Amino acid sequence: MSIVHIHPSRKGNHPSTEYPGLTNEFQMEHAKKVEEVRSVLEEVREDTLKALLMIDAIQRLGIDYHFHGEIEAVLERLYTKFNMSDCHNDLYELALGFRLLRQEGYYVSADVFNNLKDTEGKVQGKINQDIKGLMGLYEALQLSIKGEDIPEEMGNFSSQLLNAWNTNDDQSQARIFRNTLGHSHHKSLARFLAKSFLSDFQGTEGWINVFKELAKMDFNLVKSIHQKEIRQVSKWWKDLGLAKELKFERNQPLKWYMWPLAVLPHPSLSEQRVELTKPISLVYIIDDIFDVHGTLDELIVFTEAVNRWEYEAVEPLPDYMKTCFNALNDITNEISSKVYKDYGWNPIDSL
Repeated sequence: MSIVHIHPSRKGNHPSTEYPGLTNEFQMEHAKKVEEVRSVLEEVREDTLKALLMIDAIQRLGIDYHFHGEIEAVLERLYTKFNMSDCHNDLYELALGFRLLRQEGYYVSADVFNNLKDTEGKVQGKINQDIKGLMGLYEALQLSIKGEDIPEEMGNFSSQLLNAWNTNDDQSQARIFRNTLGHSHHKSLARFLAKSFLSDFQGTEGWINVFKELAKMDFNLVKSIHQKEIRQVSKWWKDLGLAKELKFERNQPLKWYMWPLAVLPHPSLSEQRVELTKPISLVYIIDDIFDVHGTLDELIVFTEAVNRWEYEAVEPLPDYMKTCFNALNDITNEISSKVYKDYGWNPIDSL
């Protein structure tokens, strides 16, 4: 699903009101690129490796949110083919298929890796020099399930070899090894690593350039959304006035915003990211009050006031605690009101 909505009447190189800093012409070109990539995905048929490479690239570039339906359709076809195949001789294709399918909730047996062992049950020596395959294997085995002996053995094997190659004189190659070992895809945030992947994403096939063009445009579009959100968060924090009232507290709205950015990455969830930043900021503020400033007696009263959710209970407390309680109360009511308006349910009733 694309977050860009283009209206026929919007033409020319005029500034966009929805995405500050981006023109309507840019948005139209972005929407066109999205459709180009969609067409490429829909045309993939029997070439299993090519389909896997495309899905992997789309996810690593952080543009997969446009193509959930297409990715699901491709993986559904590959799942049947993957399980029916009794010959997975290409290590990279095997590892990539295993990871992408498990990542999307398809169960693939770890027994598919038995083909990598010789008749004595040892890992075949021929894969020792398959660098790309071993990197794919290491990534895939991040999705292994506890108790699967084969993945654990293979994981140790691939990790040892990649660590040995990490000292490679080729600095570019060594950097890729370090990225794989330190930031495996399954345990990382794709959008934070997209720029690095984009610089390493090379090839001669036409679809690669199409993907890269969309990724660069999408990066600018999403960046404009995040910049707008940061301005909203900064204004909210300044207007709240806690930074002036509580001078001993941490004043880090950008840091607090990074949490929602990580857990709600879809660009369409802009309002949710801004709103989630608010209670997260209060978690840090209250943490500072407990760790740095409040006395034991004050903290007991403050805790009871929050549990009872009564303003009268904070009357005996210092002004800075009253200010904090007021902010907590206002933020809770504000978010609850929005939830009730959108979904017809008031979360305050459950507090």
